[in-house]
Amino acid sequence: MLRFLLRRTFGAMLILLLISLATFLMYYAIPQDPATLSCGKNCTPDAVAIIHKNLGLDDPLWVQYWKFLSGVFVGRDFAVGHCPAPCFGVSFRDQEMVWDTIMDRFPLTLSLTLGGLIVFLFVGLGTGLIAARYRGTWLDKTASSVSLVLSSFQIYFLGPIVLGIFVYSTGWLDKPKYVPFTENPAAWFMGLLIPWVVMSVIFTANYTRMARSTMIEQLQEEHVRAARAKGMTGRYVFFRYAWRGSLIPIVTILGIDISALLGGGIVTEFTFGLAGIGRLAVESVVGKDLPKLMGVMLFSAAFILLLNVIVDALYALIDPRVRLS
Repeated sequence: MLRFLLRRTFGAMLILLLISLATFLMYYAIPQDPATLSCGKNCTPDAVAIIHKNLGLDDPLWVQYWKFLSGVFVGRDFAVGHCPAPCFGVSFRDQEMVWDTIMDRFPLTLSLTLGGLIVFLFVGLGTGLIAARYRGTWLDKTASSVSLVLSSFQIYFLGPIVLGIFVYSTGWLDKPKYVPFTENPAAWFMGLLIPWVVMSVIFTANYTRMARSTMIEQLQEEHVRAARAKGMTGRYVFFRYAWRGSLIPIVTILGIDISALLGGGIVTEFTFGLAGIGRLAVESVVGKDLPKLMGVMLFSAAFILLLNVIVDALYALIDPRVRLS
């Protein structure tokens, strides 16, 4: 198990290194000089020269990349002050440390991602298991029909409808907002309840159908039939043998859906007026704030890779054959 996790972690670090290189090269792919973007409208050649020196843009490209990469681990010195590790640079627009800005926005994105993940896994897998358990009944037909309808919805379509019904028309719920969990757990939960539900709808529908189909397949396996032939109860066989086997393809798809969940988080933040990592990325593109955009991309990639390593660990825990392969 340890060797398996070490291999996955090493692979994730290698991918992250390649992403950092691509992100850094993208920094110089734009037609405008980064120093000119940092200088602003009322800029003079002397000011551009000073920025070139302060940002180290006069150094060879490989030296600049090394400083950028080493700054993530040991920090860097800029004209505005020392940037402690992990240092993703200094913003062109507000002259603030990129890492500090990301950390201000990240708790919201983390809450959205993990909350939506828990909602669609709990509801989707639970509904799918019930549909498989009572295959052919009205419960199965209802769950399959509803999941088929919900899978066609999108966040930008469903979000305004839910807001119009539950916030503006009935007033049953408050408008979504982010309150740190450490300040008020109840306000944190209620403020993100609507975004969680809306963001997880399409995933819930997919996982309902997936859990149902994989569970039905598992119930036809020989080891499940053998357990039934030995006199074990249907409920015990269902959860002890079939349930664990059905999780293997679901966990595999989960690693892919994590990236889609973060992508959906960008649309969710704009739909409900929340300021997280996704909104920060869009603001960086619009404002041509390259250090901030590079930091967001690198941080988001590291976050996705970390979640995928966790998913791989769960996959190996469920299926011992993975650890031995």
